[in-house]
Amino acid sequence: MNNITKSKRYALLLATALTASVVLAGCGGGKSAGNVATGNSGAGNTGGSGEQVTISHYTIDSEDRTFIEKLIPEFEKEHPNIKVKVEKAPYEQFDSKLQTLIAGGNSPDVTSHYGYGGFAEYYNKDMLLDLTDLIKEDGFKAEDYHIPENLMKIYTVNGHTYGIPVNMYVTLMLYNKDMFDAAGVSYPPSDYEDKSWTFDRMVEDAKKMTLVSDDIAKTQYGVDFTWAERDMRPLYFGAEPYSEDTWTNGGVPSETHFDSPKVIAAYQKLFDLVFKEKVSPTSEWSKSVAGQNGDPFVAGKIGMSVGGSWNLAGSNDFPFKVGVAAVPWGGNDKVRSTLFVDPLLILKDSKHPKEAFEWIKYLMTTEVQEKSIELSGGNPPVNTEAAEVYYKHFDGIDPQDVKKVYEGAVKYGYESYNHLITNYSQINDMFINELQPVETGHKTLEEVMPVIQKKVTEIIKR
Repeated sequence: MNNITKSKRYALLLATALTASVVLAGCGGGKSAGNVATGNSGAGNTGGSGEQVTISHYTIDSEDRTFIEKLIPEFEKEHPNIKVKVEKAPYEQFDSKLQTLIAGGNSPDVTSHYGYGGFAEYYNKDMLLDLTDLIKEDGFKAEDYHIPENLMKIYTVNGHTYGIPVNMYVTLMLYNKDMFDAAGVSYPPSDYEDKSWTFDRMVEDAKKMTLVSDDIAKTQYGVDFTWAERDMRPLYFGAEPYSEDTWTNGGVPSETHFDSPKVIAAYQKLFDLVFKEKVSPTSEWSKSVAGQNGDPFVAGKIGMSVGGSWNLAGSNDFPFKVGVAAVPWGGNDKVRSTLFVDPLLILKDSKHPKEAFEWIKYLMTTEVQEKSIELSGGNPPVNTEAAEVYYKHFDGIDPQDVKKVYEGAVKYGYESYNHLITNYSQINDMFINELQPVETGHKTLEEVMPVIQKKVTEIIKR
């Protein structure tokens, strides 16, 4: 165990930094645990009534999620009346299968917003169990599991809790040290307070590492800038596409601004990386060197890659030396990172909510969160004690750099829109389809953004 001072310091950082993070405090309603049996079901108890029950945990069919199967035997040993069954689906089918399970009366007990849809969408569709009564009757306290209170607040609505945070991803930069060394470029800083590390400086560094050749084997690019979901990207430059009331009325904006000059200019700066500055690859080139869902950075063809910290998980196996750095400043003094805080949720139709809550608590303990880092290949825990182990997980990367990047990303972070805006799976599909002609160079943003503005308004009104 690490000393309590470190834990408190990191918790304080999170609590301070996330006051600007979204809290869905303006919407109401939701379902209560209602007839859940009273009494404390603390971490050492078997939970529930004592009769034999089976609960299901629905997740993505990938190794970084299905590792929980390896945790089940010990849990079942400690809770002999509870059996855990894991149900899986590919990422692309996660939301549709979940809806099918619910419609067919086979609702999972525990899940998270691992698909395109997010918490706000689940909440507004009345899919979630209000955990408030369970938490009160159980005596559950977030601090006992080293969960910062502000992370709990992200999934609190009108004083009612609907999710327990389990993992926290951030946006960060990975860089190929071999490419930097070959180009004679100094490494980017991990300190978010280094004011010299700007978007424009990143572009200049990227130019020094970019080499475009008719021979695809020789072509490489300086940067791949995948910051947040498509609708959120203007925020990096200080352009806000959704009205402020979005964050206080359940993720339903009264206005959107995707056709505004400021938002269009923000998108243009990102597409200029590809078509004007020519320091970033086209989507077609990326597919040609890394496959449909591959990453050209992993293939050693990109100098700097900005994306979610899930990309850090595989760094121990990359065939080159890897560094981790801060996301450069893009003009927004408050936001430089997207946060992706994944909660564990109990669905409204769960037949065994108390037993499901026991499973959630087990997954939140320091011992299990630390074990999960290794089993998952590097999932970042919300447990601040376990986070100290996470920082040391990556071979060849200074743990202090990982810690600086993580803490800086939290300080300048904003929760991902896909978790906080209603009907997000439809919004996401629409953005992918409508921006594709821009990504391939066949249409301009001025042509596309008015269409997106009209369609996103229609989706939100559904």
